[in-house]
Amino acid sequence: MKIQAVRGFKDWLPEDFAKYEYLIKLAKNILKTYNYKEIKIPILEKTELFVRSIGEFTDIVQKETYTFQDRNKEFLTLRPEATAGICRMIIEKGLFVNPKPLKFFTIGPMFRHERPQKGRLREFYQIDVELFSPLNPHIEAELIFLAMEILKAPFSSQEKNIYTLELNTLGCPNCRIKYKEDLLKFLEENKENLCETCKERITRNPLRVLDCKNETCKEVVSKSPIITEYLCKECKDHFISLKEVLDFIGIKYIENPRLVRGLDYYVRTIFEIKAKGLGAQDTVAAGGRYDYLLKELGGPELPAIGFAIGLERWAISIFGDEENKGILESKKILEKLNPDLFIILLGKELLNKGFELATLLRKKGIRCEITYEEKSLKAQLKNADKLLAKYSLILGDEELKKKSAILRNMKKSIQEEVEFKNWEDLSTKVLKKIKNES
Repeated sequence: MKIQAVRGFKDWLPEDFAKYEYLIKLAKNILKTYNYKEIKIPILEKTELFVRSIGEFTDIVQKETYTFQDRNKEFLTLRPEATAGICRMIIEKGLFVNPKPLKFFTIGPMFRHERPQKGRLREFYQIDVELFSPLNPHIEAELIFLAMEILKAPFSSQEKNIYTLELNTLGCPNCRIKYKEDLLKFLEENKENLCETCKERITRNPLRVLDCKNETCKEVVSKSPIITEYLCKECKDHFISLKEVLDFIGIKYIENPRLVRGLDYYVRTIFEIKAKGLGAQDTVAAGGRYDYLLKELGGPELPAIGFAIGLERWAISIFGDEENKGILESKKILEKLNPDLFIILLGKELLNKGFELATLLRKKGIRCEITYEEKSLKAQLKNADKLLAKYSLILGDEELKKKSAILRNMKKSIQEEVEFKNWEDLSTKVLKKIKNES
């Protein structure tokens, strides 16, 4: 019986890497212009970190984490998100004393034991972006603008925008006291119409009921109290100011008063960016503000705001998949997987010399393929064609004696003779011709 990958864990094939690396490069370039600095945090953290940050009674901690005891009987968890780990790093390394704002990003895998479906895996990659500083609506608006800028980077501004920004505020802890009381009362009165999971959530974390995708629960929630009606004056004024800044900088948004996030630490501003064509799992990026997380983890009180982009979902929204055509063709990106040059050696004594030539060409940046096989010219040209090589370089005993080689354009089926003095000279001339014709 053959062994298959664990359910919800995906192999990355070369074409996947090409697409993801393209998107990651775009994201990194933009983030660095905004002065965000790249960091790496561990994949494994102490379970206590996520219990204290995400919340003991959230679905993530109770049902979705990969948690186990190691040989020292210590409980460890594969990170389900990056924010808590970044906060732990800031506290542990004492980075909170550095000049503000502190701006970091990290890219890597996260792990949640969810039901796999399109756009939702149990191992998924995120681009996580966090800013720690005293906050105001302008800083928050800039961060939302940054998230949109990254997502739209692969296509021109003239193209149809496939992303929709949904915005809400969760107020402050004082706003939520009365809201939670009324929400809990409403949910208890409508408990019979909720799914079994939401019935459990009522006492543990009633806000999570608002995020349920079950149609009957959505119908119940559509009549529930909304947080924006319970805001204190300060939170209300803050939300109005944020929307005014977004309007000024031209960011379109939809107010969604029932938008919540699955993490306990959020306050005030939260947002999701959705993409068309992804089905139920259409959130490509999401984030929000958290003022007290550093303090709750043992550090100083320092507000922060951040977001995460799901790399796999972003790639589907850009390049499409088996079901949907993307807004960009991946052909040009995938062409980078093909060799620039296929070296064809005709004669056993040429194999050692071919290695030397291939090494020189690769040092000059030419993606070079060579098989070191004694096959006919026809067979090797066929192989070059299968590998989608742009050019082939043909060398035999006669060519070597005459100090000339044949460079063949595989797509156009035309070839020319290249004279050379030595391998260095040949590699330089081949590089020049390939670059001139590319």
